[in-house]
Amino acid sequence: MEFFALIIALAVAVNEVSGHYIFQQLSIGSTKYGVFQHIRKNTNYNSPVTDLASNDLRCNVGGASGAQTTVVNVKPGDSFTFTLDTAVYHQGPISLFLSKAPSHVQDYDGSGKWAKFKDFGPTFSNGQATWPLRQTYEHKIPTCLPNGEYLLRIHNLGIHNPWPAGVPQFYISCAQINVTGSSAPASAFAPTLSIPGAFKETDPGYTANVSTVSGSTVGGGATLTVIQIYQPGFTSYAAPGGKEVSL
Repeated sequence: MEFFALIIALAVAVNEVSGHYIFQQLSIGSTKYGVFQHIRKNTNYNSPVTDLASNDLRCNVGGASGAQTTVVNVKPGDSFTFTLDTAVYHQGPISLFLSKAPSHVQDYDGSGKWAKFKDFGPTFSNGQATWPLRQTYEHKIPTCLPNGEYLLRIHNLGIHNPWPAGVPQFYISCAQINVTGSSAPASAFAPTLSIPGAFKETDPGYTANVSTVSGSTVGGGATLTVIQIYQPGFTSYAAPGGKEVSL
């Protein structure tokens, strides 16, 4: 029994170490840019942010300024892709946000309002969830987005350790974009979210328990604890941050 307990403890430790990642590359259309080109470089390697009251929830640790980061020109309807250093490992949603800079996005700390415009969530079958655990996530610049400079934010919220027994993890990156060629009026973008503030400990998508612990009998009659078994009856999920805004 002690041997099996050791194996499980080691497996959990490996998961926690190897399960970290970072969104580090941006593509616009068929053009894939270099690592951290047009994406603010964080200073905490591939570690998550876990404090719901921290300004680091905006663009990660070290991402409050983009003075050393270039800005990429985009048009409404352009496709874009975020690529990670390794595929997403932890169950949880991938969400996309936008915040318009008052002037130059390189000087913008993300303290203004944000709008969430896309969630990549799970699909369900027989009470179990299948999460989109990939290395790339593609979407399009909203067609009704007014001209101007924006932070384009992506995060994966790892809910493999749900609150309150555990602490969910935000894996965050922000790209700097300049929208041109739009005919939408400034009033077309009316964001309402504040970060921090958009994600709460009481959000069902923050406390959702996607796994359970169960016992199974092994040779000799010992009971081995099994981890990462999906909860039965898990049939819906709403990502924190409110509903997607249509832009």
